[in-house]
Amino acid sequence: MNNPSHSMATVYVPRDSAARSVGADEVAQALQHAADRGDFALHVVRNGSRGMLWLEPLVEVVTPQGRVGYGPVAPEDVEGLLAAGMLDGADHPLRLGLVDELPWLARQNRVTFARVGVTDPLSAEDYEAHGGLAGLRAALELAPADVVAEVTASGLRGRGGAGFPAGIKWKTVLDCADELKFVCCNADEGDSGTFADRMVMEGDPFMLIEGMTIAAHAVGASEGYLYIRSEYPDAVATMRRAIGIAREHGWLGTNILGSALDFDLHVRVGAGAYICGEETSMLESLEGKRGMVRAKPPIPAIEGLFGKPTVVNNVLTLATVPVVMAEGAKAYEHLGVERSRGTQVFQLGGNIAHGGIVETAFGITLRELIEEYGGGTHSGRPVRTAQVGGPLGAYLPESMFDLPMDYEAFAAAGAMVGHGGVVVFDDSVDMAAQARFAMEFCAEESCGKCTPCRVGAVRGVEVIDKIVAGTHRDENLALLEDLCDLMTEGSLCAMGGLTPLPVRSALTHFPDDFLGGRRLLDIQPVQATGPRTEGTA
Repeated sequence: MNNPSHSMATVYVPRDSAARSVGADEVAQALQHAADRGDFALHVVRNGSRGMLWLEPLVEVVTPQGRVGYGPVAPEDVEGLLAAGMLDGADHPLRLGLVDELPWLARQNRVTFARVGVTDPLSAEDYEAHGGLAGLRAALELAPADVVAEVTASGLRGRGGAGFPAGIKWKTVLDCADELKFVCCNADEGDSGTFADRMVMEGDPFMLIEGMTIAAHAVGASEGYLYIRSEYPDAVATMRRAIGIAREHGWLGTNILGSALDFDLHVRVGAGAYICGEETSMLESLEGKRGMVRAKPPIPAIEGLFGKPTVVNNVLTLATVPVVMAEGAKAYEHLGVERSRGTQVFQLGGNIAHGGIVETAFGITLRELIEEYGGGTHSGRPVRTAQVGGPLGAYLPESMFDLPMDYEAFAAAGAMVGHGGVVVFDDSVDMAAQARFAMEFCAEESCGKCTPCRVGAVRGVEVIDKIVAGTHRDENLALLEDLCDLMTEGSLCAMGGLTPLPVRSALTHFPDDFLGGRRLLDIQPVQATGPRTEGTA
């Protein structure tokens, strides 16, 4: 047993929902019990997740050499770990070594995620000690137009999927003469295989508040709304607490940090509609109406929330603004390739051995993400395809895995980077079923405003069923092609407009799957060699 007079050790246990779902709360309690009994002198800090989800719950101990990680730790492992000398970073089968030196983390460019997993998310002191508020202070020294110019020069693009330059959107709002303007953060992260927005809100909420406040100063807004999906209760609770703490410290409210800026922030919770991730549907929902797509023009930057000029950006976009302002546009623009500047936060999920967050400069290939970071499939079977960019993204065959991850390269290949979600499938996947699911998903989630999306998706499911059943296959394949054209060209928004992307990619790259479905009996079983399933995100 350690001597209770042993100097107090700091132990980090994530409070991120992914870690909590596999027992992080119970691990933290077990550590706390040991401290309460007086057996060990330790202080438990609940941090965000480092994004190595297969190692959760990941416990980190502060040592003179740095933070030493142990994981995945089950509650019943705690006593043995403490007895073995975990508080001194001692050896143990679960010991991973210095967390910052783990290859997964060491080769990333952590810009937006620099603090996530490092600090206590709700400690204002911790936030400032790790560079927080430097961006806001720098912005408040500048005229609004100069802040907009800096964000434009950085090349920062909307990281929610559309990739529209943030600075151009902000300049449009700044140039509007209205007294009342808004900043809205779209945190309705509904794409399959995406969880970066949630991890930012749970792991570094002040960064998002700071980014929204910089945006308010840049465009002349006095009010902000954070639209979070109801499926993220921990993110909602964390953001609400963080906003309260920010008000107490004068980071929100009147005369922010002693300046002339007045800005306040409110959380609003969505009700489970995927379509509300589309910016105009989100604005309708914020106004208390049913979430339905608005026709554009007018664009939200000119007539947005309650008809007023509105900045609408994604969590990752707004959360990156403080770094751009603190370190300067040049430093951010230096990362990336071509027109895709800076970093992207890739999220690895699905049938993958090592699921989690990879933040790196644009230009990394899909193969590097899946094989080097992801470690191949969780099942141990060969990778057959990956869907990039959410449920409306293309299915890419293994032969296209050397594509560089940048907006233009993906668009040229008939795919999209989107919000950076990468969902991996092994060779047992039935691609006709995946194509059918895309149409089914659209039919379920369509707001119903435009006919191509509302009716087209329902017809799409029927036509794919006929193709797989072998009913007039050639005629129905031609019909499906026409339907995809109509949905792409005629839909009001990306919901109907992009649904053909996964369907066409499945048809193009995996045509055999549509010839009566895949016979699962033909697929030989493989002994699974991956880690435990909870860690695959």
